[in-house]
Amino acid sequence: MHRIPFFFVIVVLTACVSFLPAGAAIAKTVPPDFVELAKKLKPSVVNISTSKVVNPQQRFRRPPQGQFGGDPFQDFFDRFFEGIPSQPRTQRSLGSGFIISDEGYILTNNHVVANADEIKVKLSDGREFKGEVKGSDEKLDLALIKIDTKGHLPVATLGDSDAMEVGEWVLAIGNPFGLAQTVTTGIVSAKGRVIGSGPYDDFIQTDASINPGNSGGPLFNTKGEVVGINTAIVAGGQGIGFAIPVNMAKAVITQLRETGKVTRGWLGVSVQPVTPELARSFGMKEEKGALISEVIKDSPAEKAGLQAGDVILEFDGRPIADMHELPRLAAVTPVGKKSRVKVLRNGKVLEKSVTIAKLAEGAEEQGASQASLDKLGLTVTDLTRELAARLRINETGGVVVTEVKPGSAADEAGIARGDVIRQINGNTVNSSAEYARLVAPLKKGDVVRFLVRRGDGSLFVAMKVQ
Repeated sequence: MHRIPFFFVIVVLTACVSFLPAGAAIAKTVPPDFVELAKKLKPSVVNISTSKVVNPQQRFRRPPQGQFGGDPFQDFFDRFFEGIPSQPRTQRSLGSGFIISDEGYILTNNHVVANADEIKVKLSDGREFKGEVKGSDEKLDLALIKIDTKGHLPVATLGDSDAMEVGEWVLAIGNPFGLAQTVTTGIVSAKGRVIGSGPYDDFIQTDASINPGNSGGPLFNTKGEVVGINTAIVAGGQGIGFAIPVNMAKAVITQLRETGKVTRGWLGVSVQPVTPELARSFGMKEEKGALISEVIKDSPAEKAGLQAGDVILEFDGRPIADMHELPRLAAVTPVGKKSRVKVLRNGKVLEKSVTIAKLAEGAEEQGASQASLDKLGLTVTDLTRELAARLRINETGGVVVTEVKPGSAADEAGIARGDVIRQINGNTVNSSAEYARLVAPLKKGDVVRFLVRRGDGSLFVAMKVQ
């Protein structure tokens, strides 16, 4: 289960009284029959247990610190354990999933089964089967696994997550903390949440209790249809969980089953939010759309005549309320399709036709606010003047590291939050879009060299792509 770090301020609220106009009435809704729902839905939910062998890592002695060297006790333990070889160990984890076809296909989170040496699937009737990963998508955190079994299976019905509304009842079933077939209920707290987990964030927030082990399990509506895949929780939060909308999963299930991976469409732009100030400067009455900050050379966007400064209002007939919607819509557009793009330019609304290309593996449509690239384990963002001032950085170019994934290539190479990346393999980096373009072609085993600005000095850092 992913944990999303948040900082909260606890506020004590005074009681308030709501005054309604005379004759006004509040519609009362009766809670659904959760007893019957649980009986009907539990058989389609499975428990997933995985194991993988983790090889020992080379021990590195801590460098001396301070004027008189390091901790003598640490030095003693380092010398004592240097001669003792570490043994490989088996790492085990638990998660959930749900059956989506009578052929034995099961949908779950990618992080539940990623890099597993062995996958065991336990059905609600107690039967156990060996699971095999048929396809996975790290960016959506989805995986399709299969079990071989004879006879009919209890299949979950996939619903329409777009039709869900805030306040609707939902029910979660999963394997929290290894407690099989646990049922919890709540409501949809919000939709369209962006929590920084990837380029296609569009989560359903719910207060149905979700805990480690619920990952990959279904979120049902009162019709008994799956509307989400439970994926993330707030670290230390109470009653705050996030689920991937099932419509996002439905868009890629066929690709996962047939090819094992997801091919996405590519528009080729960097975008940023339309702030109130920018909206006024463009003569817009509302802060909506995605503002193009950069058009990638030789991209579909450039060939269609899109320009930096254009505000994309519609894509393929779908209104763009904010910048985060554009990458998601472009990604699910079939490669080669001609899509209509409506833009605001110099006070006039224009319509362009763009032929969507294939997104290169490891790349993504870029938002100027943030680019997340798991290949190296880094999250970076454009270094604006405001951000530089806030971080007390004198640099005017490059991208600043906002997050480093523990155990990643970047982490092992010593990259730290706040570092400013100026060059990659000798190529200047001035934006997150350039960063993504230079990192995208890298393959596993490639060695990449960064020029990093840290504090008042610069240093070169090399790492091997994992």
